[in-house]
Amino acid sequence: MDQAVNQNPVRELLRRREQGREKGIYACCSANEYVIRAAIRRARDRDTVVLVEATANQVNQDGGYTGMKPADFRAFLNRLAAEEGMPQARVFCGGDHLGPLTWRNLPEAEAMPRALELVRGYVLAGFSKIHIDTSMRLADDDPSARLPDETIARRGAELCAAAEDAFAMFRAAHPGAPAPVYVIGSEVPIPGGAMENEETVAVTKPEDCKATLEAFRAAFTRRGLKDAWDRVIALVVQPGVEFADESVVEYDRAAARDLTASLDAWPGLVFEGHSTDYQSKERLREMVEDGIAILKVGPALTFALREGLFALERIEAELGRLRPFPASAFRDTLEWAMRENDQYWGGYYHGHESDQRYARAFSFSDRARYYLPAPRVSAAVTTLLHNLDREGIPLALLSQYLPTQYQRVRSGQLPLRAADLLLDHVGDWIDDYLYATLAQR
Repeated sequence: MDQAVNQNPVRELLRRREQGREKGIYACCSANEYVIRAAIRRARDRDTVVLVEATANQVNQDGGYTGMKPADFRAFLNRLAAEEGMPQARVFCGGDHLGPLTWRNLPEAEAMPRALELVRGYVLAGFSKIHIDTSMRLADDDPSARLPDETIARRGAELCAAAEDAFAMFRAAHPGAPAPVYVIGSEVPIPGGAMENEETVAVTKPEDCKATLEAFRAAFTRRGLKDAWDRVIALVVQPGVEFADESVVEYDRAAARDLTASLDAWPGLVFEGHSTDYQSKERLREMVEDGIAILKVGPALTFALREGLFALERIEAELGRLRPFPASAFRDTLEWAMRENDQYWGGYYHGHESDQRYARAFSFSDRARYYLPAPRVSAAVTTLLHNLDREGIPLALLSQYLPTQYQRVRSGQLPLRAADLLLDHVGDWIDDYLYATLAQR
């Protein structure tokens, strides 16, 4: 690779884990504007960086469920950073679960070309951290057998080669752009959380890590991807964390000790932990200290957003009893949208209708996040925030429903505006990840 190319900032951050302020990095895996704004604000105010990642289901060449292609998402992120006064150089953009996930019902000959187009699109849009995920079976794979490491690695190397070709094109138009870094791994928790509640989760075995790394290194070598292999910064593992509808499996560093000790054999490599949502800040810090230095979080942040919106709607309801005005009906609108189309929650929420209704509102798996961008739901959010700003939020009601934000308003740290209160509430959840990844001042 041309030496004029700048070093990838994520790679450099991880290299400086022992000496730098950042001991790791968390990835905000969300396409929600409020969540991303909250992440950018916290990074801006804490004088650190922010990594935002889009998944193959959210953002792809067909628009994904957000309607955005990779270039659209990158432009969206740049706009939010500019509006929040955050230097673009401190905003990193990654691609999560890039591979044939969206087309796994197709045979390899059809799924992989689509996956190659997906990865190329992300790199050409300037995404600099690429998680290659080829862990899923395709339609012509044996459904009764474990997908071999060699198959996973061969497909992964094919995707990496496409990414490298795309970066050569991107670099021609953007001289000095940092070459992408890669995350690999076949042991990936289900994107968005488990399907059923679980009490324990098996930790990845060190020998499985070794087999995966050796298979990928061999596959990269066969395709002439030695330089790209040097930019593999992390391996996805299952460190024993998971969440589902009503359960959270917490990190147990003793149970993960054999796994984390195996990093000693791979200098320069860290682990990437998925489904870290709802872990306590202490457990998150232990993960970073143990070498699980990249923490992925997504549903917990939209859970926090939904939680904040419900609290604000309770304030709106109290104001409506004092002086009637057309209410936003946010919660009812969200429930209507989810009942109209169960595509994103039907396989997750079980039991009686009352149980499902409860889960649609409060489940840790937070399938409501898929419905927040729906036009009627989004309009209800806008109306809610507008109503509160127009009517004014009494401090007593703020103390009742958002007590932490009340304290910050009283101390002058936070404006008494509905959107600022909401973003700050989401930021409180982000603070756990900053506690885990930053050296404390």
